[in-house]
Amino acid sequence: MSLYDEGHTIAGWTGCAIATLGSGVAGAGMCTGSVPALVGGAVLVAVSVLVTWVLHLSGWGKPPGVRPREEWRLGARDTQARGGHPGCVACALAGRRPASAPVVTRAEAIPLSSVE
Repeated sequence: MSLYDEGHTIAGWTGCAIATLGSGVAGAGMCTGSVPALVGGAVLVAVSVLVTWVLHLSGWGKPPGVRPREEWRLGARDTQARGGHPGCVACALAGRRPASAPVVTRAEAIPLSSVE
């Protein structure tokens, strides 16, 4: 069994439910040719991203990577969310950088093939 337990959080399930609803509204708009439904569905999908992000930052998400089994239950709150998670894109976008996370100042060139 995997130790990563991805998505079993309030943030994950709430965001997924809102995105599913938005996709359904957009799909119905596509089938009926309704521009307002298409736009409304797209707005709901965008809202799902924002809701998931806010819930993650408020401690209802989880950091990337392995999580102890006792924290796998759906209502488990992450008490370390305020300080940011290493390697977490959501925390980095919010400006939450833990002390252990390296700050990248420039990207290095990576050769794409042996010809270069």
